[in-house]
Formats: sequence, C-alpha cells, structure tokens
Amino acid sequence: MVEQETKKVKREKIPRQPMPEQEPELRAKNFEEVPFGYSPETAMKEAERCLQCKKPACIAGCPVEIDIPGFIRLIKEGEFTKSIRKLWERNSLPAICGRVCPQEIQCEGVCIVGKKGEPVAIGNLERFAADWERENGTGDLPPKAEPKGKKVAIVGSGPAGLTVAGDLIVKGYEITVFEAFHKPGGVLLYGIPEFRLPKEIVAQEINFLERLGVKVECNQVVGRTVSINELFEDGYDAVFIGVGAGLPILLNIPGKNLIGIYSANEYLTRSNLMKAYRFPEYDTPIIRGRNVVTLGAGNVAMDSARTALRLGAENSRIVYRRSRTEVPARDAEVHHAEEEGVEFFFLAAPTKFIGNDQGRVVGMECLKMELGEPDDSGRRRPVPMEGSEFELECDLVIVAVGAGANPLLTQSTEGLALNKWGYIQADPKTGKTTKKGVWAGGDIVTGSATVILAMGAGRIAANSIDDYLTWGW
Repeated sequence: MVEQETKKVKREKIPRQPMPEQEPELRAKNFEEVPFGYSPETAMKEAERCLQCKKPACIAGCPVEIDIPGFIRLIKEGEFTKSIRKLWERNSLPAICGRVCPQEIQCEGVCIVGKKGEPVAIGNLERFAADWERENGTGDLPPKAEPKGKKVAIVGSGPAGLTVAGDLIVKGYEITVFEAFHKPGGVLLYGIPEFRLPKEIVAQEINFLERLGVKVECNQVVGRTVSINELFEDGYDAVFIGVGAGLPILLNIPGKNLIGIYSANEYLTRSNLMKAYRFPEYDTPIIRGRNVVTLGAGNVAMDSARTALRLGAENSRIVYRRSRTEVPARDAEVHHAEEEGVEFFFLAAPTKFIGNDQGRVVGMECLKMELGEPDDSGRRRPVPMEGSEFELECDLVIVAVGAGANPLLTQSTEGLALNKWGYIQADPKTGKTTKKGVWAGGDIVTGSATVILAMGAGRIAANSIDDYLTWGW
C-alpha cells in the first residue's frame, strides 16, 4: 500500500510533457506540420502520468470509446506495437484523431489528473502511437472475420464514412466507398490545411483501410453519376451516407459579389486539395491578398486566416461578432493563430463590402457589437451599437461562418426525410434514416461539427448496419 502511494505521488509530480513545435515566425511562412510529435522517451514519460483509473471517465468522454488507459499503459511499458493495436480496436484513424480532435473538451476534459493539474496528453499519445507504427511498425493488419457475402456502399470518404468502412470491413463485409472528388478523404483532405493535418497522413490512413480490403471509387457523384436506388440494384445490401455539409453559407450584405470574396470552403479547397500553395508546381489560381480578413472564429476560420499568412498576407485579421469567450475554435488553434500574428477584432460584424472601379474588394465596413441575452445556442446574442461603424482595408475576404447541407444527393433520393435545414433525419441511436437500408451520419445529419463526432456517428451506424444485415431491419 505504501509503495502504491509512493508511486502515485511520484507520478503526480511529473509535469505534462509539451509537444515540440516549429517557432511561430518560421512556421507562419511554410506549410509544414506545426508540432513535431513526441519522442519515444517523452511519450513514455507522459504515459506515466496516467492513473489507470478503475472507472475511467476518459473512455466515456471519447465518442468512439477508445480504451484510453489500455493504450497509454502499453506506451508506458514501451509496447508501442501493442498500443496501436489497442487503438485499432476502436479507431481506424488514430493518426488523424491525435492531430485534430478536440481532446480538451472530450477525453482530456474529464481526465482525473486534470482535476488538480494538467490532464494527461491523450491526443499527443494517440498521435505518437500511430506515427510510430507508420514509421517503425511491422505493417501487420488487425484480424478480419470470415466473409459474410454482403455488400455495403458508403457515400463520402470523410471521417464518418471511413469509420463505417473500417468497422465493417473487419466484420467480414464487402465495402465500397464512393467519393465525388478525385482523391478520398473528404473534409480531412480539402478542409484541413497541411500544417495541421499533412495529406500524407490522410493518404496512409486510407491506404490502411484499402489494405484491409476497402474499395475506393473516386469521381463518383452519387445523386448524379449513380443514385441510391441504383446502388441497391447493383447488389448493395445497405448504404451509408456521409457526405458532410459542404454547401457554403455566404453573407447577404452589399458588395457580396465583389472579386476577392471567397467562401472558406472554396479558399481551403483550392489551397489544400488543389495544391495552390505549391505554385508553380500546381497552377491552381488563388487570390493572395496582402490585407486579408476572415469572418468567423471556428476552426475553419483559424485555418483560413493562418493559410492566408502562409500565402503571403502582410496582415491577416479575424472579425468575429461575439467576444473571445464565445469563440468556438479549439484553444490550441486560437493560440497558434495569435502566435503567428493573426489579429482579432472581437465584437464586430460586417455591414457591407467596399469595391473599386474594377469590381474588386478594397475594404469592409463593420459595426461594433455588444452582447445581449442568450440566443438558442446558449451564447449571448450580439447586438449592434448604433453609430459605431468603422472600416477595415482588405483585398481578400474569406467567409467562414458555417456550411449547409448540399442538396445534390438528398433531393434526388426519394423516401429520405430531411429537417427544415435540409439535413438528413437519422435516429441518433442507430443512424437509420427513413429510407429502408439507408443510414446517415456526420455533418449531413448534425450540421458542421468535429471529426471525432462524425466518427462516433459512423461507429453507431456501423453497429446498426451489422445488426440489420445479420437480423433484419
């Protein structure tokens, strides 16, 4: 008993191990990944901080219910190969989750160690295990069940779709993923910049699924090149829809059609998927503004503002109608943006865009705001302050205020009920839609959310699909 208490005291004295990263002034000018990752020694030291709780709250805080104490214990023991296999039991995309999941409000947010100090760096350790396997592992794959003779079609290769693919391929189903773009990955590929999620990582995670037997068909716009009903006619026994929320929301204010106003969706797609940042190797046109303003303060806004710096902006500013307290982006992303020189204008909202004789944006009029009573989201509603107008000079505006449901697939599929915003209605406990044999999950059901929540929805749907194909609807 005394020995256990001594070990606990020693463990609690170990500080959270910081993740080494590029210096701000250097990284703001390149697209290389910002954090370098843990060394084996650092990972093992951080893993020592885990209390190995008998009732681990961190597992309940994880949407895909990873055995967090289990994989961390294996890292502490130096069993890195066993650690990644423990992760694979619940998560097919650990290298991605370790980089972009909001651990601070999920698993780390309920970590017992965090009650008296900083929580265990669960996300950093997940990334370490995945990266170690990729660089040093055997390449062995997890076991698969015997083929069941059933086929499942997955529409969309984002985090929800890939999770369903990974879960069902090991259960013995034949899986085909249909992707509209020329490369798979969905928002992981077109939405998240290289400096936050290297595309090589996405490609390797998808290659892992392909090695397991998942088939990926690109340039397939389901709803146009093939319909949901035709997938059933082609012999698929179930369909999962995970197409995300890719319809940009734009602002309906004067000057909205001026040259130099991008949706964040288009701006990041040009830079990430179409490699505009690697000009002239990739000759993708993109406006490289000197004075750039990004509207919004979510992770997409941070990605946009930080991308603008790397594309040569002298000034990159974020305009947000609420205060710093209400910012929806991850703390780490806001911190990185501030370190790199992004300037924030809180409690301000645009009222009109100003153009020149050539029809190009040269400025933006804004109105100062103050916070009133809470709205439906629970956040205090921004209220305009009369007579507080001011102007910002800008030659590029990136609108990052959210995205809606693309109607291309949903409106061409009969029997698929939608809500008033155009998102698919799906049972949150199963992912079942109102159309027999069809499931849905991720942003096309919830609206824009996090990668890990989309993966959680994929996990729920995969289990339900397995039940359906085993026992019936």
